[in-house]
Amino acid sequence: MSSHAHAGHAVVVEPSGFVRKYIFSVDHKVIGIQYFLLALTAVCIGIVLSLLMRFHLVYPGAHLPFVSGGIMTPEQYMALVTMHGTIMVFFVLTTAPQGGFGNYFLPIQIGAPDMAFPRLNMLSFWVTFLAFVAILAAFVVPGGAPISGWTGYTPLSGMGEVTGPGEGMGQTLWIVSISLFCLASLLGALNFIATTIDLRAPGMTLFRMPLTVWGWFVTAILGLLAFGVLLAGGILLLLDRSAGTSFFLPAGLVVNDQLQPHSGGSPLLWQHLFWFFGHPEVYIAILPGMGVASHVLSTFARKPVYGYRAMAMALCAIGFLGFMVWGHHMFLSGMSPYSGFAFSVLTMSIGVPSAIKTFNWIGTLWGGKIQFKSPMLFALGFVSLFVSGGLSGLFLAQPAVDNMLHATYYVVAHFHLVMGVAAIFGIFAATYFWFPKMFGHMMSEPLGKLHFWFTFVGTYCIFMPMHFVGLAGGIRRYADATGTAYGATLQPAHVFMSYAAFITGAAQLIFIFNFFWSLKHGAIAGKNPWNATTLEWITDSPPPIDNFGGHYPSVYRGPYEFSVPGHQQDFIPQDLTPEQAALLK
Repeated sequence: MSSHAHAGHAVVVEPSGFVRKYIFSVDHKVIGIQYFLLALTAVCIGIVLSLLMRFHLVYPGAHLPFVSGGIMTPEQYMALVTMHGTIMVFFVLTTAPQGGFGNYFLPIQIGAPDMAFPRLNMLSFWVTFLAFVAILAAFVVPGGAPISGWTGYTPLSGMGEVTGPGEGMGQTLWIVSISLFCLASLLGALNFIATTIDLRAPGMTLFRMPLTVWGWFVTAILGLLAFGVLLAGGILLLLDRSAGTSFFLPAGLVVNDQLQPHSGGSPLLWQHLFWFFGHPEVYIAILPGMGVASHVLSTFARKPVYGYRAMAMALCAIGFLGFMVWGHHMFLSGMSPYSGFAFSVLTMSIGVPSAIKTFNWIGTLWGGKIQFKSPMLFALGFVSLFVSGGLSGLFLAQPAVDNMLHATYYVVAHFHLVMGVAAIFGIFAATYFWFPKMFGHMMSEPLGKLHFWFTFVGTYCIFMPMHFVGLAGGIRRYADATGTAYGATLQPAHVFMSYAAFITGAAQLIFIFNFFWSLKHGAIAGKNPWNATTLEWITDSPPPIDNFGGHYPSVYRGPYEFSVPGHQQDFIPQDLTPEQAALLK
């Protein structure tokens, strides 16, 4: 346990200039808001791209004024697929939960004045911003955006313009963007780990940390181990494209009747490097959401988290096992059946800590005095989507089943539910929960609940039918599902899913309006509008520059002391001394 003394904190002076205060700030709270706003911009772009894909699947022959040639080509559709996946996975699902809320609240929740390395924190954001600029630039360079998918599979992504439109400068910018993002994530991960280990308040043992902090801490460890591998792979891929190397490009490739001057490389090596990052990335996106859901469910059920230590250890187990299962993305690569069996067993084993968390969430809710506020609704939605998406993953863990379903919409439905939309529900829960602390105002509850129901119902209307389309043989990445007789019979399902997507996408305007309207016109929030127990709720809303106004807390109990028997008040903050807590009886 860390035991820094209150007197050891230097006086923090708030910068006076606009640039130092809001642009190149070293305050973790400002940097957290910068990350959040970047992710908010990215998710708007990602949603628009997905709606364009859905529109094209329903109206493949429609004339679009903003598309070169009027009618979208299969290559242009694949560019949308590539950019949607890349932007959502990296700049939304990774950036908002960890870079946004983690940056803002981890130091406050452990009683620290800032992150361990404030300037490194600022640098990590601006490198992320450069990565975002680079990925957007791929839209406007000659040839357009890449068509290799968000996984960037070689040899398509490694050979240059000869392999198709977008595979020139657009693909190079994609690799540069991902490499910059990996570098920024490594810097951020080091900062999170050092802060959690070294800057905890007196009394803040590991098992007194909120589960949100456990989520961010384990995610940082995953990021430190996984992003370095993808960074190395990106550099090697860039060398294949620009320096004549052949790390991923085999000999004898003939493209457009041209023999390619490469030899000795292995496309499977890229798959191994990518998925050794790619599967931990699933948990980099979802583990912070698990922490937020646990935190919010306990607060609004007015009960301690059921099995707190088991929940913390389950987060660690999920993180550990996440590095053992990357091969289940490669069942179709021709791997040995023995390797496939090993990866299948390990994949199934992740269901154990996931089930522990799910049952403990139910145990937390059981018998609680549940308050159905907007954060609680989105936390419940997170649990629902995580379980629904996870159940379909049990089938894909079997190589024989995965071989039939791998290229179908079944997989798209699975990973969107369990990784994509579930993580976004965690982001929404965190936004509604911590908005009062971040900005000093409450978000509108009626608008929040309206936003939840449209999004929750709409999500299931989009992705549950997608499972059946996949089981019926609907192939993902096809730009026109009506090109085959059996594909045409699935078109009514695509029409239904697309209209559900249009309505769900439009419903996000409710959130955008609620967010920005509440910044100025929302009801004034006090220090602790939710009657919560953790350290962020003992300071002002929004917090001062050093988080606690020079009065740094000590911690005397766990993070979820709700409805303690014998106490009139149904919550006991972590910083109350035993003598102060006794007065609440």
